Amino acid sequence: MRTIDTSIIISTYNSPDWLEKVLYGYNCQDYKGFEIVIADDGSRNDTLRLIAKMRKEVFYPIVHVWHEDNGFQKSQILNKAIEKCSTSYIIMSDGDCIPRKDFVSHHVDRRQKGYFLSGGYFMLPMNISKLISQENIEEGQCFDVDWLKENGLGSSFKTKKLTAKGLEASLLNAFTPTNASWNGHNSSGWKEDILKVNGFDERMQYGGQDRELGERLFNLGIKSKQIRYHAICIHLDHPRGYKNQESIDKNLAIRKSTRIHKKKWTDHGIVKNPEFDFLTNNKVG
Repeated sequence: MRTIDTSIIISTYNSPDWLEKVLYGYNCQDYKGFEIVIADDGSRNDTLRLIAKMRKEVFYPIVHVWHEDNGFQKSQILNKAIEKCSTSYIIMSDGDCIPRKDFVSHHVDRRQKGYFLSGGYFMLPMNISKLISQENIEEGQCFDVDWLKENGLGSSFKTKKLTAKGLEASLLNAFTPTNASWNGHNSSGWKEDILKVNGFDERMQYGGQDRELGERLFNLGIKSKQIRYHAICIHLDHPRGYKNQESIDKNLAIRKSTRIHKKKWTDHGIVKNPEFDFLTNNKVG
């Protein structure tokens, strides 16, 4: 029996076509010791049917964590998924990010106590996102720059994310100006550390809730490693109807409070404390 030592949380909402591509990507991984925990923010039955189909096709176990649709509540469903993870190490990504075959192995090989890992993504346009088939994923074509250019991708330095390997990837990780933050599309850390900061702040909707979790991990004393040129996923295009300025402004205020007060814990996470509001530092009621 295969030993499972890693849990991979994949967030999704009413995007079964994209989720299917992502799950095929995980079925091609060169590291096999993982489970997939799908954090489903209230999808319809077509996602449930897809998961039932994929359970028969893939080698890894799938845990489906779902709650009723109540608008964009990704933080809530991610916290529920964290609790369902059966291993000590968690990789987090999204249901629109297809992992390259060495994605999981790079996270596993580089995990270290006292650290979390920060990855990146390569964004694809909608026409190529739709074009990618199961065969393209299994043969690795969707990560091949020549194949992508043949199908309309323009030239850019960002393609280095797909081509860099070995020493070049390490140097690019070392010198990139991008911060090694907790990114919801590609990050990993120890479950015990995530629980120590109480998971995601459930007051936060779209816009930076992943970064705020990472900021509390930093305040806890956890450091980060940059692996954006090693652990590669391609990001499929999609509309973002849930994006709004009110949510972004609210999240920025919460993040500011986290930084100013060096908070390690949120009382609006996995464990709830309704008597204290950490945004205002005032008792409630």
